Amino acid sequence: MTLLINWLMVATIVRCAIGPSPATDQSLDNGSANVRVAYQGSSGTATEEMLLKAFPDCIAVPCKKFVAAFEAVESSLADIVVLPIENSSAGSFHQNYDLLLGHNLHIVQEVQVDIELCLWALPGVKKNDLRTIFSHPEEFAQCEHSLSSLSVVKKNVDYCAAGAKIISMQNLGDAGVIGSAQAAESYGLNIVECDFQDALPNLTRYLVLAKTADIPKEYGQYKTSIVFGLEEGSGILFKALSAFWMRDISLAKIESRPNKRKPMRTQGTEKHFNYIFYVDFEASTAEARVQNALKDLKEMVTFLRVLGCYQMRETVFTAPSCELSVSSA
Repeated sequence: MTLLINWLMVATIVRCAIGPSPATDQSLDNGSANVRVAYQGSSGTATEEMLLKAFPDCIAVPCKKFVAAFEAVESSLADIVVLPIENSSAGSFHQNYDLLLGHNLHIVQEVQVDIELCLWALPGVKKNDLRTIFSHPEEFAQCEHSLSSLSVVKKNVDYCAAGAKIISMQNLGDAGVIGSAQAAESYGLNIVECDFQDALPNLTRYLVLAKTADIPKEYGQYKTSIVFGLEEGSGILFKALSAFWMRDISLAKIESRPNKRKPMRTQGTEKHFNYIFYVDFEASTAEARVQNALKDLKEMVTFLRVLGCYQMRETVFTAPSCELSVSSA
């Protein structure tokens, strides 16, 4: 069932179960039935395929934009939002980090998915016939090497189905679209080439966010995500991260983003870009050593926010693989 939520939602039929409001436990292992999951995209997108694997009995809430998916949770039209945050080939989804800071939601889970990308076109169209290819910028980034052998114009769309719809409705015989193994099937397109991505496996890490933070335990495999800004000064980032090093807390990821509220800082007579820092570390906020590290960090930063503490997930979900269309073989 698809929830139609006025201007927020895309009218799409989603292959998930109908059900009442979900339980409060939002673990993949416990109580994912009937949870309302907001995501950016429409039926057939890679994210929807991830939902069907990770939340098999969910009620999918497709949204036109990532920000609309966040707003759906904030307005209680959905219970959680899934957000792609990094890919093993293309790296970080940089603008999605800005959403973490711009909204008051909490990271409660992470999900990793191996996604095969395919090249789609109208029946009978060969790869050498293509002059235009539609896809999302992140999927283009995952296929840079494959695209380099083609003389095509790349056109960005918010999600694959939007490009497939354009090709189908305008009957474009020289256009293709990059998407997951089921992304364009409903628009009458055939798969021209499987495994179009540059590398195998093609892993995407998703964050799952909710209004209410999970309460972590002191022991277990946890990851904590934080964001902070720094005071001006020499070696200040090194000093800030030393709060974790001196307590043997492993850092998993560091991401810097421009500080949009204060984009420039002055050091002497020079002006430089001003950054905020997102850090993932492998420990629970229930541990005394983490609490002490965050206490020390607060003394060196302009602001500090814990985005979430959640269990580390080693399970990798595999999205459906493609079967090459007979007419394209």
